[in-house]
Amino acid sequence: MHRHVVLILLWLFAVTARAGGHFDVDDAFTLDPGQCQNETWYGRFGPEPVTDFHLGPACRVGPVELSFNFDRYSVPELYGVVLGPQVKWTWFGQGADATLVAAVSAGVVADVTHGGHTGGQVLLPVSWRALDSLWINANLGADWSTVTGERTGRGGLQGEWALNDRVSLMFERFRAFGFWTSRVGARFSVTPLISVDVSAARSSVAGSPRVYVIGLNHEFKGF
Repeated sequence: MHRHVVLILLWLFAVTARAGGHFDVDDAFTLDPGQCQNETWYGRFGPEPVTDFHLGPACRVGPVELSFNFDRYSVPELYGVVLGPQVKWTWFGQGADATLVAAVSAGVVADVTHGGHTGGQVLLPVSWRALDSLWINANLGADWSTVTGERTGRGGLQGEWALNDRVSLMFERFRAFGFWTSRVGARFSVTPLISVDVSAARSSVAGSPRVYVIGLNHEFKGF
């Protein structure tokens, strides 16, 4: 894989504040008061390979959800650690029976292994219950790359269809850092508080391979 392709994919993979677990289109929901959650995932693409490990604990504090994101990405002969805080506020449609929900989130990250360059993300997620079993999530926002400092627009749509109480299917199409990416995935609820995500994605970057990710989400009582 050409090195410039690897660097572009790393921008998409690990150098911005994360939203929506390992899915790039976020929903507009936050944790219930007093609840916390940890999101962990591992992603890999390419024959070399390129990998990313993510750890993201979050807790509901008052009206907002606070989280801290940690990513370790690597390519042959190169690795980096990106970390930083994120805040999310659901300002519309917080009721359990809401059909339209809106939020705002913002995060800052620093690449602590390569000079401490900072980046970040501002995002407006909106979620609409189209059917009892189908949510449509839309995002509009901007990213600041830790690699170049350049600001670029971000946007996308995601459909989340619940087949039953334990299995949901997801499809998303989004644009970030000037490139389009499509992702298909599934979420399996092991218990009401533990779920496993799997997905495969492909970017419009010339020569880019598919990205495969597996994630574990665990919600628990906070403080």
